[in-house]
Amino acid sequence: MTDDRKLAVLRAIVEDYVATEEPVGSKALVERHGLGVSPATVRNDMAVLEEEGFIHQPHTSAGRVPTDKGYRLFVDRLTTVKPMSAAEKRAISTFLDGAVDLDDVVQRSVRMLSQLTRQVAVVQYPTLSRSTVRHVELVALAPTRLLVVLILSTGRVEQRLVEVADPLGDDVLAALRTRIGRAVVGERIADAITALAALATAPGAVPDSLVTAIVDTLSDAMSDHRGDERVAVGGAANLARYGDSFDTSVRPLLEALEEHVVLLKLLGEASTGGTVTVRIGHEGPYAELSSTSVVATGYGPGDDALASLGIVGPTRMDYPGTMTAVRAVARYVSRILDEA
Repeated sequence: MTDDRKLAVLRAIVEDYVATEEPVGSKALVERHGLGVSPATVRNDMAVLEEEGFIHQPHTSAGRVPTDKGYRLFVDRLTTVKPMSAAEKRAISTFLDGAVDLDDVVQRSVRMLSQLTRQVAVVQYPTLSRSTVRHVELVALAPTRLLVVLILSTGRVEQRLVEVADPLGDDVLAALRTRIGRAVVGERIADAITALAALATAPGAVPDSLVTAIVDTLSDAMSDHRGDERVAVGGAANLARYGDSFDTSVRPLLEALEEHVVLLKLLGEASTGGTVTVRIGHEGPYAELSSTSVVATGYGPGDDALASLGIVGPTRMDYPGTMTAVRAVARYVSRILDEA
């Protein structure tokens, strides 16, 4: 059997099993896929694929179903993924462009991804420690009260109030805004915190006590990592489609959805350059989720991957369509963050 024919038979088995959830027989393959060979030849090909561990027979007299190894070969040899229709692209763009803030972007993303894939979608909130400072604004609310606004490359906005001892003049406020902006804008969080520490001890026209108060406030806002391990989850109801395999694949996954640390480990490290990673069955980090696959990628402005998003579900999934949807949603979210 040639490698091309082996792949054609395996691809047909995967596609039929994903569509029907029934073990696939040789006669059905010939009828549905026009393989150009007889059912007897296909049976021989299937015997070879089974011997090599790409498919297996769940019980006597049944057809064949893919193994993790079979799904892996199928995914690795994909020459194309399903193109998104113009209507799907418009739906994603319209839905996500309506977001009003970062939380809304994440929540809309997880809903859209679960609807497109009919799987469980997981979106990690952008990681603060990987972001850069986009803008710092100082607004005088009263003579002795100042609003400090920190805007990050993730689209995250932090606001803090600072009470000062003496009334603030416009010239003092402008000078301080300029000094802080020059020190931190465009810098990674860790570098910005270091720059702020240096700024607090540097001589200048602005009173030391005022500089220290604002620097301490900004440093506190930048050091707030509460969102770094947050995830949004959507589409758990889609697991009802896998009712016959509830105990082996769905029940452990439902339990995992309650543990954000588990979900973050499933998603893995955020990848850059639009790379979509697929972890199938036993390739994942948890033995109890060995019937689960994860399709994920990173997202963020420009080439920065600030966090991950993806889907988790039973290994019997539409890999080409899922990979396309994950990549598309990540690109739209990245564009929104880039324009924020």
